[in-house]
Amino acid sequence: MIKVGSFLSLFVLLLSLLVAVPQVALAQDHVVTSPDLQKDVAGASATRQKNIDQVNGFISSSEAQKAMKSAHIDYQRVENGVSQLSEDDLARLSARSEKAQKDFAAGSLSDRDLLIIIVAVAALILIIVAVR
Repeated sequence: MIKVGSFLSLFVLLLSLLVAVPQVALAQDHVVTSPDLQKDVAGASATRQKNIDQVNGFISSSEAQKAMKSAHIDYQRVENGVSQLSEDDLARLSARSEKAQKDFAAGSLSDRDLLIIIVAVAALILIIVAVR
């Protein structure tokens, strides 16, 4: 005869296996594959590099160099600070610098306005880096 304790133990074991198997199968549906992760990291890296290039292009223009020099802002410190910005700060500055360049090219901004924007961007980069 099978003892009641053995039967209960076997029953609990089988029941737990039945409950656990669907959860394991369900969990496998949410696993991110290594190629997907690599693709996401590469995409984020490419976006960051694009934003860095945009901001560096903006601050390295001859107008920006003159504006920073007249405001006694060290270009090298600003350039080094760009790579230290967070993703969000970098994305915002990239978008704003791109807009300023387009507005200037379209004639919507005067030289004076552009110089003010350049000095403000450079100062903002230095402030963000100094706070961290």
